[in-house]
Amino acid sequence: MKIKGGKPGFIQKKPVVMLNFEHSWPYEKMMDDIYLNECPYCHTSNVLTTFSEDKLNNAKEGIKQLLVMPCCHSKLTILNADEDYFWAEEKLRS
Repeated sequence: MKIKGGKPGFIQKKPVVMLNFEHSWPYEKMMDDIYLNECPYCHTSNVLTTFSEDKLNNAKEGIKQLLVMPCCHSKLTILNADEDYFWAEEKLRS
């Protein structure tokens, strides 16, 4: 993602933030659905999320997204995503 800044017509890249693996959580995409094998908060298994394809694409572009867990209503703020993991603001693993 690029942001404008500095001189007119100059585009600078958004700084890359390195996150620890402790801030990651795996997800699975099946068809148009996004599942978590386990909720990072209440540890419910096989959680079907309400996360849409558009939100996933935004997260992959580094646009912060909010995922409300359907099992326990906890809020997961996703800073980034790749093909396998959500990268969160908070520490999800110990």
